[in-house]
Amino acid sequence: MNVTELRPGNYFEDENTLYQVIDILLNKTAMRKMVAKVKVKNVRTGAITELARNSGYNVELVSVTKRIMQYLYDGGTTLVFMDPETYEQIELSKSVLENEAKFLAPNGEVTMASYGDEVLGVELPAKVALEVVETEPGVRGDTISNGGSKDAKLETGITIRVPLFINEGEKVLVDTATGKYDKRA
Repeated sequence: MNVTELRPGNYFEDENTLYQVIDILLNKTAMRKMVAKVKVKNVRTGAITELARNSGYNVELVSVTKRIMQYLYDGGTTLVFMDPETYEQIELSKSVLENEAKFLAPNGEVTMASYGDEVLGVELPAKVALEVVETEPGVRGDTISNGGSKDAKLETGITIRVPLFINEGEKVLVDTATGKYDKRA
């Protein structure tokens, strides 16, 4: 496939490296060939870089399989997922899913991407519901000292800022892109 035909979300292989297209900018000047500046994510390392290729440069488009998986439990150095249809269990290293792990609650669903037999990673939903396991009680009228919010520790171990009216045992929606409180679940 010509590099100028790539679109955001496509997966391709170039120089034995697997990339996912984040964004593409096509630049054509009067005296030169079109140049495609492709912002890509290296799927195996997670590094984001920009590749510049002339039009006519071909890359190999690859098919990545995505399926819904259910997070089961933390197995120490690995995280265990299960396919809800086949009950097949897959273990992934915690180090690969360092950022995603803080939003994984038991029985939560994720989308797992794989290329052949290699699992590339998981995509989290935009928002996840997590239970507040520890927070101080909100004092009525105490909005000046802390801006109307307080710290709350969630069931996955992360601490976020929540409004004063949130109490222990309640579930809150957390935006997985920013890691911030969204609303009550």
